[in-house]
Amino acid sequence: MSDPTSDLVLHIGNKNYSSWSFRPWIAMEAAGIPFSDRVVPFDFAAGNPAFKELSPTGRVPVLHHGKLRIWESLAIIEYVAELFPSAGIWPADREARAHARSISMEMLAGFRSLRNACPMNIRRPQRAIELPEGVMEDVARIEAIWREALERSGGPYLFGAFSAADAMYAPVVNRLHAYLLTSDPGTLAYMDRVMAHPAWKKWQEAALAETWIVPEDEA
Repeated sequence: MSDPTSDLVLHIGNKNYSSWSFRPWIAMEAAGIPFSDRVVPFDFAAGNPAFKELSPTGRVPVLHHGKLRIWESLAIIEYVAELFPSAGIWPADREARAHARSISMEMLAGFRSLRNACPMNIRRPQRAIELPEGVMEDVARIEAIWREALERSGGPYLFGAFSAADAMYAPVVNRLHAYLLTSDPGTLAYMDRVMAHPAWKKWQEAALAETWIVPEDEA
């Protein structure tokens, strides 16, 4: 059995683009979990063959804990929440925790129109694009999720303190910001709080320092 005090290594893709890597990374960083990250860049036309050496799916993120491999963002978050139960990765209240897990799963499984049309891109200047059908419906549902959670908790984050639910929606904050997808004051205020979080700032600084660029995303 892996020792909870031994090194946790999170293998991730480029910080500018890899939304699924961002989710467990910011959850762990915000909670003060001790870990190191290793970037495996998406610098090949068909991905990076090194991914297959790291994860059974051939994709990132994947967490290495000794000989154990945990893949998929939400599974990684659940694993570290079990390793560090006092870190507050999920809300302490049972009903709030169930709500947080429900909306996290909805993020995991849904909002494909938004994800496909508006990729995460930390470096992207704010600029609107022509949106395909379904994107604004996704945005409306996300805003409703955030509004309900914030009204219940009183903020400043979805369940009071920053939690796994905020982490699961962190790439959406970038999407709504970069593509100018909302003008709602409550939504914008929540986004500002997330983007001001020290963990967000740390990821952003590293993303801006990366040199690899997808040309069509920078146009």
